[in-house]
Amino acid sequence: MGDSVKEKAYMAITGALTGLANGFFGGGGGMVVVPLMIYLLKMKTKSAHATALAVILPITLISALVYFFSGKFDFKIGVPSLVGVVGGGILGAWLLGKLSANWLTKIFSLVMLIAGVKALVL
Repeated sequence: MGDSVKEKAYMAITGALTGLANGFFGGGGGMVVVPLMIYLLKMKTKSAHATALAVILPITLISALVYFFSGKFDFKIGVPSLVGVVGGGILGAWLLGKLSANWLTKIFSLVMLIAGVKALVL
């Protein structure tokens, strides 16, 4: 991406939609930001996934602080889950470097489809 006004607007829109999804749903910003980076910002698949990881961290921390200070954070579940999240994050980042962009897209799409169907059923 270059530095045109249109490109900067797309970047700002991508960021705003990602932050909105992450804050509103308590997570899931990556499910929004990756497709936006690929299709709107024209990023390569692996770069979009890797960049999403770096973008999601600060907004996740901010959203978590909002939930924490509003008394909505459940320590009994949240703290033990953190161990799994850290381990899964390390494994996922390692796999990102090993899988082809084609397989990465297929796996990501499958996870999004399953999450969408599950959300509709619940």
